[in-house]
Amino acid sequence: MNTTEQIHLSDLERLKSLRYMDDDFMTVCLADNFEGVELILRIVLEREDIKIKSVRTQEPMKNLQGRSAVLDVHAVDSTDKEFDVEIQRKDAGAGAKRARHNSGLLDAHILKSGDDTEDIPDSYVIFITENDVMKGNQPIYPVERYVTIGENKVLFGDGSHILYVNGKYRGNDEIGKLMYDFSCTNPDDMNYEVLAKKARYFKQDEKGVATMCKIMEDMRNEAARDKLKEKAILMLKNGKISLDEIQIFFSELSDEEIEEVKAEVMQLA
Repeated sequence: MNTTEQIHLSDLERLKSLRYMDDDFMTVCLADNFEGVELILRIVLEREDIKIKSVRTQEPMKNLQGRSAVLDVHAVDSTDKEFDVEIQRKDAGAGAKRARHNSGLLDAHILKSGDDTEDIPDSYVIFITENDVMKGNQPIYPVERYVTIGENKVLFGDGSHILYVNGKYRGNDEIGKLMYDFSCTNPDDMNYEVLAKKARYFKQDEKGVATMCKIMEDMRNEAARDKLKEKAILMLKNGKISLDEIQIFFSELSDEEIEEVKAEVMQLA
């Protein structure tokens, strides 16, 4: 068995273990899956009136003055409310400052030049975490701003909402069943068919499996190129090569990637 065949077999084995709790698999399963996104939002927000009109997965959210982000699932409903659904398996990636950053980016993206700030629609940043990061044994933790008036606290009502969903929760209710499905590797054991159908396609259908194998191959290639770029940046910072020599030492990088390296080094200078 050659190396290519070994890698392919390894990908097939890995595919069997993938779950919605793995962000790469979730974003593939939810791409253009309006019903699936609606189901998740309706259960998490306990609202039956959500109707999604737009879904984008792995969407870059640019910040020209600072750090940008890639949203796992960015959805817009029929009333122009915006939703960012993030999967976090590591507790460190679900910190309060990360939630604030994503919420700020989402709001900045919504409001266009000349728009009245009072017309900005509500935004929701939802972290679905593999562990109970809040450690309160609750299924969902809503985060809202409040105004302190004497001894009373009144909801600020700015329309910005952050929620943490406890992926460990297994209650006999809708959110418990949803979190079970997020950790389930066998589509036939899942509670919600709209989620199982997509998982089944990418795990069992010949075309779906081929698509997932190609995605995993692309991810490996991207990771390798990222390492090359990191190496180039390190060599430039340490004075091992000059800006003019990048093309010579890192000919595998595209012109665009080389420009990214140069821009990163100039920022660090």
